[in-house]
Amino acid sequence: EVQLVESGGGLVQAGGSLRLSCAASGFTFDDYAIAWFRQAPGKEREGVSCISSSVGSRYDADPVKGRFTISSDNAKNTWYLQMNSLKPEDTAVYYCAAGGKTTYCTGSVYGMDYWGKGTLVTVSS
Repeated sequence: EVQLVESGGGLVQAGGSLRLSCAASGFTFDDYAIAWFRQAPGKEREGVSCISSSVGSRYDADPVKGRFTISSDNAKNTWYLQMNSLKPEDTAVYYCAAGGKTTYCTGSVYGMDYWGKGTLVTVSS
C-alpha cells in the first residue's frame, strides 16, 4: 500500500523558517514526479513546488520562488520543502504528492497519483 506522510508543520512567526518532510512507503519515487501543494481556507489547492527527474521538469510557484526549496533523499524515500522568509499568506495545509513517471510539473493537481493527508502551516504576523 502506498502511503505519503507529511510532517514538520506548525506555528511560526513571519520571517521564520520551517522544513516539511514527506515520507513515502509502498513505492520508491526515484523516477516519479514529487511535489508539494497547499490549500488555504476558502481557496483551491495550488501547486507550490515540483520536480520530475524522469522528464526533466520543474515547477515553482511565483509567490514562493527564492524562498521555498524542494529536495529529496532517495535513500530515506523522503522529500522535503524548505520554507524560508515565511509570510502570513503562506498559511495553509500543505500536501505532498507523487505523480507518474511521465508527469510534467505544471503546478496542476492532475497527474498526481498519490497524496498525503496534509500538515498545517500557520504563519503569524
